[in-house]
Amino acid sequence: KVTKTDLLEMLNNGENSGVEFNRDTVNDRALAKEIVAFANLMGGQVVLGVDDDGSILGLARDGLEKKVMNVCRNYIRPVIFPYFAILQNVVAGKDVAIIQVAQGWTVHSVWYNNHNRYYIRVGSQRRAASNEELEWISQQRRVFKLEQRGVSGTSANEFDYRRLVDYFHRVRSQETPAIEDTLAWQTLLSNTGFLVEEGDVTPATVAGLLLFSSNPNRFLPQAGVDAVAYYGKEKEDSAKERLSIRGPMTALFGNRGIFENGLVEQSIEFVRRNTKLSVNLSNGARREEQWAYPEGAVREVIVNALVHRDYLLSGTNVEISIYSDRLEVVSPGKLPNGITSQRMLTGCRWPRNELLKDVMKDYGYIERMGMGIPRKVVKEMLQHNGTLPELIETSESFIVRLWNKFE
Repeated sequence: KVTKTDLLEMLNNGENSGVEFNRDTVNDRALAKEIVAFANLMGGQVVLGVDDDGSILGLARDGLEKKVMNVCRNYIRPVIFPYFAILQNVVAGKDVAIIQVAQGWTVHSVWYNNHNRYYIRVGSQRRAASNEELEWISQQRRVFKLEQRGVSGTSANEFDYRRLVDYFHRVRSQETPAIEDTLAWQTLLSNTGFLVEEGDVTPATVAGLLLFSSNPNRFLPQAGVDAVAYYGKEKEDSAKERLSIRGPMTALFGNRGIFENGLVEQSIEFVRRNTKLSVNLSNGARREEQWAYPEGAVREVIVNALVHRDYLLSGTNVEISIYSDRLEVVSPGKLPNGITSQRMLTGCRWPRNELLKDVMKDYGYIERMGMGIPRKVVKEMLQHNGTLPELIETSESFIVRLWNKFE
């Protein structure tokens, strides 16, 4: 967080590799270029309401925060969500806005006229990136695991400590500090990859938020599941049920089992209530409710979609679509390099998000790594109704399709 003292020091020092001054009348595309240039280097601040020489002009435009967020959403790929603040009365009657840009998790571009254009910060200037510079940035980004990167604007306050205590006590058989011992908790969460030290701040990591935050979507809008159940075999405007499923990935357990569902349980409940059918037993004497799909296969597909999706794609959630004849689960992002549908059917391992995988395995959501598709999904679908699951790769997602026994 930038204070007035910090700002005055910036103004005194002038523009540099981490600071850019601009009037608040800067156009959208130019602002997008400055933000992208910072994200592609080490991050920085765009200061609005200040002239190039550091003199304070103040803010004249209404709705400036909305303008900045729209620029980040509409002109930048992948989308960036910077920290935004207005410092009031920096000098008498003149306000200044701060756009604080974190180092990007990937290479960012300005999207304009259906083309991506890449920029970097060189000293106090922004310029187009060369092919060699783009390759260097890409190599640097691959060194870092996205799930272990800190999320700007977060802290240990984002966590649901009930879930953390349950995880360390019950799942890992490990003692935890007293809730009020913030320093000890910070050490524990940093050592386990749920917090990360970045200079003088300690933000929550992507994995930490996804697993244990009470509201991960506040900072990671791509952290949920969008589910819909249709009446027929095609997408329709009308549906039996539509649901935006939100919350932490993990469940909260109590003395009698699950006390509060996580994303996995909420998703399975949605599938169950929209695919439960009443069928005649073989003797014809009575009817019994059966599920249209084997629960183990459905659970495996949903867990895989959540754990292995590409969380760089900030505008898309995992999708569950139920039709009268099939169930489809869409995981955003292409399969990692070298992974194919055929290799997955033989038990190939592909942990895109290692920490997510490890914690979900601790809970028992994941069994033997890499064997879920052949030993769970394929085996259970064959036993259930004699059909094979379809694994479909597209340029933007990975889809698993299960066929309905009763259709």
